[in-house]
Amino acid sequence: MEIKLTFDVYEYTNCGGRDYNEDATGHRVKGNNGIFLVADGLGGHQYGELASACVRDTLLQGFESGFEGDPGEWLKEKLSAANRNILALQAEKNAVLKSTAVVLTVREGRGLWANVGDSRLYYLHDSKIWAYTNDHSVAYKKYRAGEIPREQLATDEDQSCLLRSLGSEDRNEPEFYEENPLLEPGDAFLLCSDGVWEYLQEEEILIDLFKANSARQWAEFLLLRLIDRVRGDHDNLTVLALMIR
Repeated sequence: MEIKLTFDVYEYTNCGGRDYNEDATGHRVKGNNGIFLVADGLGGHQYGELASACVRDTLLQGFESGFEGDPGEWLKEKLSAANRNILALQAEKNAVLKSTAVVLTVREGRGLWANVGDSRLYYLHDSKIWAYTNDHSVAYKKYRAGEIPREQLATDEDQSCLLRSLGSEDRNEPEFYEENPLLEPGDAFLLCSDGVWEYLQEEEILIDLFKANSARQWAEFLLLRLIDRVRGDHDNLTVLALMIR
């Protein structure tokens, strides 16, 4: 018998210490199916805002038009479409604009996610952080090579040097989580831009989930931690918190 899932979702985005917000977030839910995403635009002068909005709109409109077929192939095609749309915007604006993307889809209770760039997803299951996305950055490559500890990723000089992004002719391939887990009540996901995760310890994400009664409260606990940590010129802050009921 299929378990009916309820999605408790809360989104928050803020320009932070910048003059404008180049992040975007969004979600759609239909029954046991859903899509949830965060995108972080690159390019400055508000062109990054256009790029992240392009990612959001392409994916959400694609979901509304029909979430059918193999979920992995569906998501790969929609991210490819977002990449093509950003390349078209580059030609139209005669400017370089790109975006990261981290996307979770849920089809009949099974989760599947992928990322391009350094916006992150954390999957919390069985009272621990079960899985998380890999950043596509020079700093993360150094971590995987054993040159720096994971805790140093946020402060490494190469943290913002991305190896993949949407809006690139060739380096735009999404990385998919290898499994397609059947979600259960009590599972949770955190999607966020680097303006959020670089100020948080992973155990804090878990602790605040244990304290929270809702997705909004979970996100607010996390954001409260950032208040005393961010610099005056800090990056945009974007978080999407999802609790499965």
